[in-house]
Amino acid sequence: MILNTKENRMPIRLLQSIAAFVGIGLLLAACSVVPASQAKPGSAAPASQDNLPDYGPAPELTNTVWLNTSQPLRLSELRGKVVLLDMWTFECINCQHVIPSLKNWYSRYQDKGLVIIGNHFPEFEAEKSLDNLKKAVADDGILYPVAQDNDGATWNSYRNLYWPTMYLIDKRGNLRYTHIGEGQYEETESAIQSLLAEPYSE
Repeated sequence: MILNTKENRMPIRLLQSIAAFVGIGLLLAACSVVPASQAKPGSAAPASQDNLPDYGPAPELTNTVWLNTSQPLRLSELRGKVVLLDMWTFECINCQHVIPSLKNWYSRYQDKGLVIIGNHFPEFEAEKSLDNLKKAVADDGILYPVAQDNDGATWNSYRNLYWPTMYLIDKRGNLRYTHIGEGQYEETESAIQSLLAEPYSE
């Protein structure tokens, strides 16, 4: 459609409204989330249940650039620990809303065997900068390990689609729980507690 002819010209206020609507849509799309019920089959665990489903071995981490840890972390070296893997990017507002809960769980359960890893997969060009990531981690007061995932190797190995997504991996290295987006913090904490309480023997 040609909009700049006299016959087809849209009123300026209508064009402004459309532009504003599109702008809001783009902002919301920056961190797309869906309810957990719409996650891929077998991804979300029921709330407050002692026996969480077992979805098999979690994909190994291959990230080489890490913050807040002296060496790269590998799931194979974290047997006996419960791992919470958070897929995030620092400009995503939904990711920012999840961080306080992650920090709280890290403080409460680190000594009980919980390892939290923030896998940072960027959406925008500025988020690919390691210096910008370091600043964001410092500004947000994040103390748990953060892995840079600019090539999307970890993001893709989990077939992840949304920021933020949290995965819980048990002491044997198996994927047990997935939550997409914000909310359901009590359910996620209950799952953490259940996995920490599970026995483990090498």
